[in-house]
Amino acid sequence: MAKTKIIKRDARGVKMSLGYRITDVIIYALMGCVGIITLLPFLYIAAGSFATDRELTERAFFIIPRVWSLNAYKYSINNGNILLGLKNSFILTLFGTVVNMVLSTTFAYPLSKKHFKGRNFFLNMVIVTMLFSGGMIPTFMVLRAYGLYDSYWALILIGAISPFNMIIIKNFFQELPMELEEAAYMDGASEFRTFLTIILPLSKPVLASISLFYAVGYWNDYFNAMIYLQTPSKYTVQIMLRNIVLKASAISDIMMDYYDQNGAPPDKAVKMATTLIATVPILVIYPFVQKFFTKGVMVGAVKG
Repeated sequence: MAKTKIIKRDARGVKMSLGYRITDVIIYALMGCVGIITLLPFLYIAAGSFATDRELTERAFFIIPRVWSLNAYKYSINNGNILLGLKNSFILTLFGTVVNMVLSTTFAYPLSKKHFKGRNFFLNMVIVTMLFSGGMIPTFMVLRAYGLYDSYWALILIGAISPFNMIIIKNFFQELPMELEEAAYMDGASEFRTFLTIILPLSKPVLASISLFYAVGYWNDYFNAMIYLQTPSKYTVQIMLRNIVLKASAISDIMMDYYDQNGAPPDKAVKMATTLIATVPILVIYPFVQKFFTKGVMVGAVKG
């Protein structure tokens, strides 16, 4: 009886040679090592936030603490207004991302039309803004003159449209089949209705990717919030983190009522706990947009 020869093939049905399979294994092994190396610092921060002062001093690196303590989190919540900062950052991130996406998509759509008169002129103006800016002091003076100082509008309007992100969206729109728009025009749809009912639903990959870029930018924004926000009740989570870190070095065992038998938390554990609190919320978003991320960026990055 003749033996059946088994041929290895990839997902596309292409025959895989022995060298190709070895290369594939090496690449996956290297990427796995890179992933582990990337994950280890985060695991150390997570473990250190639950550790005691003695363990942080004696052990240079660990991912599982011997003694678990919630004192660092108790201090961050009770003395740092971290929850208020999370609330403010969430509101700013949500509202700012919506404003950015509305302006970016409505600006990118007409520029994606090659028959649009003045298209090259507006594209050149966009590119100029990527190379030059008004500067920090003129921007501050303009925002203050318009009464936007100490408001979230100051953080939103100074970066309402990112030229780089807008160009990616424009290039993605250009890759969509023109026949779909022509069919909509023949059915009597206006430009605005075509944009809402056809273009945007087909652009979910790039919209999800760019929305993530904008959201992460707002969530991690520290410098602009420090300059344009003055009222403590409006501070974002990054400003709250700064205040907590500055106060952590002055933690005293006199405040024993807040803590357990392990005593006051070390300032290093407080820094790790606040870092984890500020990082986890934005990390939760990634699994929901991961399937759109690569497609949206790669297709939108094609020069058109």
